[in-house]
Amino acid sequence: MSERVIPLVDQRLSALRAEVPANEWQGGPLLDQLHRPLHDLRISVTDRCNFRCNYCMPKEVFNKDYSYLPHGDLLNFEEITRLAKVFVGLGVRKIRLTGGEPLLRKNLEILVSQLAQIQTPDRSKLDLTLTTNGSLLTKKAQQLKDAGLDRITVSLDGLDDAVFRVMNDVDFPVRDVLDGIEAAQKAGLGIKVNMVVKRQTNTNQIVPMAKHFRGSGIALRFIEYMDVGATNGWRMNEVLSSAEVVALVQQVYPLVLLPASTTGETAQRWGYADASGKFDPALGEIGVISSVTQAFCGTCNRARLSTEGKLYLCLFASLGYDLRELMRDRNASDANLASSIANIWDHRDDRYSELRASLSPDANAKTQRVEMSYIGG
Repeated sequence: MSERVIPLVDQRLSALRAEVPANEWQGGPLLDQLHRPLHDLRISVTDRCNFRCNYCMPKEVFNKDYSYLPHGDLLNFEEITRLAKVFVGLGVRKIRLTGGEPLLRKNLEILVSQLAQIQTPDRSKLDLTLTTNGSLLTKKAQQLKDAGLDRITVSLDGLDDAVFRVMNDVDFPVRDVLDGIEAAQKAGLGIKVNMVVKRQTNTNQIVPMAKHFRGSGIALRFIEYMDVGATNGWRMNEVLSSAEVVALVQQVYPLVLLPASTTGETAQRWGYADASGKFDPALGEIGVISSVTQAFCGTCNRARLSTEGKLYLCLFASLGYDLRELMRDRNASDANLASSIANIWDHRDDRYSELRASLSPDANAKTQRVEMSYIGG
């Protein structure tokens, strides 16, 4: 068995200073160096999780001795809401709450209710969603819906109980996650299910997952195993490409390629075909997210806010910009915060996934990247 790579530097301890530029942001289209707009904001509300999935928070690293962030370091709900309003003023139209496991954050429904009241400049409703492992959904689904949450994405890496327990590495039963999904459906939440596919670990769950969610009203998305952070021992030979995933499903169910539903969408959509070979909406669809084999950096319009207020411009970034320091220590106005964020986005040129193939294996291995559990997937 190959040894896991343990990070020598805790990336949470380092940050770039969020400066307020001399010229205040005047509004208008906000584009980065590759002409990508800012549209999606992912907000991590906790660095803790009750699962130990080996591609995200392996037990060898995130054990009883691991030091999580002190509660006082975390952004409080009012600070998160304030920053969210500033981001919406800069063009954000979709906010996703992530973790760790976001439902471990106490009274999260209060934050949801605060965010749900935010309107865009043209007074449109904000698209508000959340990613969860589903373990607490049975208790929380109705509260989240009542607070104003629109949709959830549930991470589920297999239906076979033995495989699922191996993937989450805390012996958590798959039935409890399925019960949570049912509770979310009953509450009226829109639902997507994400499955990270790791070759020789849960490849045999692809077709059963497709069969289970086909015709259920729930879109299933398969995600290539990614080299996020430094703790998951990532190897390219453990990646099952999206093309292979689609081929496996097509052996059982005919599929039709569908157009992207939104600009910057990460998933390539495939609809289930009826007897005539046309897409049948009643049967639903699957999606594949190919961040390793078919990078989509060119349309990436997402920013990420860590649980203690650092702004990351890429899932594969190494450092974030400290908005908490600017907000707390320098008593910045909302205009100051907006100008700082706009200036940061204006200089953004991140495209790690596109460049990955041109980097040597040694260069890739030595690249320090923030952990996915810290800023959300």
